[in-house]
Amino acid sequence: MGEANVRRPSAAIEDHALIGDCASAALVSRDGSIDFLCWPRFDSPTIFARILDEEKGGEFFVRPRFETARTLQIYLPDTNVVLTRWLSEEGSAEVTDVMRPERGQDGGDPHILRRVEATRGSVAFEARCAPRFDYARSEARPEPTRDGMAFRAGHATLRLSGSQPIEAEGSDAVSRFTLEKGEVAWFVLDGGDGDAPLGQDAEEALSEAVDWWRRWAAQSTYKGRWREIVMRSALALRLMVSREHGSILAAPTFGLPEAMGGERNWDYRAAWIRDASFTVYAFMRLGFRDEAAGFMGWVLDRLEENEGRLAIMYAMNGSTDLEEIELDHLAGHGGSRPVRVGNRAAEQIQLDIYGELIDAVYLHDKYGRALSAHAWGCVRKLVDHVCEVWREPDAGIWEIRCEAREFLHSRLMCWVAIDRAIRLARQRSLPAPVVEWMATRDEIHRDIWENFWDDELGHFVESRGSKELDGAMLLMPLVRFVSATDPQWLKTLDAIGQALTDDSLVYRYRRDDGLKGREGAFTACSFWYVECLARADRLNEAREAFEKILGYANHVDLFAEEIGADGGHLGNFPQALTHLALISAAYYLDRELSGERGTWRP
Repeated sequence: MGEANVRRPSAAIEDHALIGDCASAALVSRDGSIDFLCWPRFDSPTIFARILDEEKGGEFFVRPRFETARTLQIYLPDTNVVLTRWLSEEGSAEVTDVMRPERGQDGGDPHILRRVEATRGSVAFEARCAPRFDYARSEARPEPTRDGMAFRAGHATLRLSGSQPIEAEGSDAVSRFTLEKGEVAWFVLDGGDGDAPLGQDAEEALSEAVDWWRRWAAQSTYKGRWREIVMRSALALRLMVSREHGSILAAPTFGLPEAMGGERNWDYRAAWIRDASFTVYAFMRLGFRDEAAGFMGWVLDRLEENEGRLAIMYAMNGSTDLEEIELDHLAGHGGSRPVRVGNRAAEQIQLDIYGELIDAVYLHDKYGRALSAHAWGCVRKLVDHVCEVWREPDAGIWEIRCEAREFLHSRLMCWVAIDRAIRLARQRSLPAPVVEWMATRDEIHRDIWENFWDDELGHFVESRGSKELDGAMLLMPLVRFVSATDPQWLKTLDAIGQALTDDSLVYRYRRDDGLKGREGAFTACSFWYVECLARADRLNEAREAFEKILGYANHVDLFAEEIGADGGHLGNFPQALTHLALISAAYYLDRELSGERGTWRP
């Protein structure tokens, strides 16, 4: 689609905060609207999707009826509880939003609590709950209940309860009311099981949710620079961990465009082995080992089920049923179509996932819990498979939807897979064909230096026979394949800085990938670039670049997958890979600035 098809949405991607209960998650806009929510699980169909279609998608807003107002939005410290405020000459008001995290423990439907308060003057409010079930393909008429309205569509039931009168208006439930300074109203959205907490019960439920998040955040061992944004990244990542399964989402959304008005609109509501493994690194670095252990248990279950083989991504429950479907009835964010659910990339071959996974297994065994004998047997099968297939072309980390290639990053991560397995076998005296593995590892090492180094250009290239650069090459020193101060690597780092970098933001690549629309800079690559500079002892450059990138965070310190030319956010939001790369860069840069040589990661 061309620029003529781009429509400026009323709420940009970055104009949102995220709430969740570790079973599902919702985007809350700066104007008090829940613009996105899948119900009752992360990968369930949406009931609110205004961010993808302002007319059809559905929303749940609560806001004061001021003519003009300034809005402010924050998280309560060390929580995933959102406070939205309106300041006007007419008065002031605030809405506190939370999804009760303890609800996810018993597998119950989500509970969304919305606390409304007039903080100055007499304030008139309007609340409108307009669910559109099944990705906005069906509606349900509200039916009166004791404290509000219920919606029923197929097997789904949604109940809105409130301390103020609620009426039906067509397919919506609406409440209009006035509060005096200090007065509070409550709205609760749930699945209709039991009594909804209102009044004092709601206050207690909110307090319990705040305490729950603060207890979790208190486990952090990170005391370094940039602690607030590091902890916000950790809290965002925690929202993406399935309490039911232990799997970790790549992002809680689908269909948000990497290029406004274009076709790069993917579904990230799945557990990518690559993204999830990197997330384990972040949790372990910060001291959150239970989350790391939960994911490793989940992924080892996948290995056992498939006799040592892996898919590149799974549904949260471990299923591989990720059929890609286009939702043609949705207008798309800013006119970006088609909106897709499911992901055809699940069918691709991406050889790099083995390296990311086995590196995570190695770290978890070293700093967490030792592998069982059965788990080691599964890892051995995985490494033997890598030894067989490492020469094959694949779709690569960027999941190209065209002819497969021999990518440097894929080759690199095959080397990592075998190298970490060798280390693990030696350190734990585990049975393994170590001599054969070492021979293959060294062969891959020679292959990378011989076939991916370009003498004419004076730097590494992204794929065999190409002349292009690739942001994923920044991982070469981070996984200890090459010294961060090796002269040949430094030439590659400088080449990436010149060709792929703009104001410290790094693009994945500059080549034509066969898809319409120009994507933004890839935020995770930008943080990898910072870490590479720091490891190369270029600390002033690294710190300046890091601070610049942090300046692109939204108002509550969240990042989408990409940053556009105008500084706006692009792609699914918030993205796990971006926030874990931020944590890694902050961790290493802080150590170096403090004079602590080396890093936690082996």
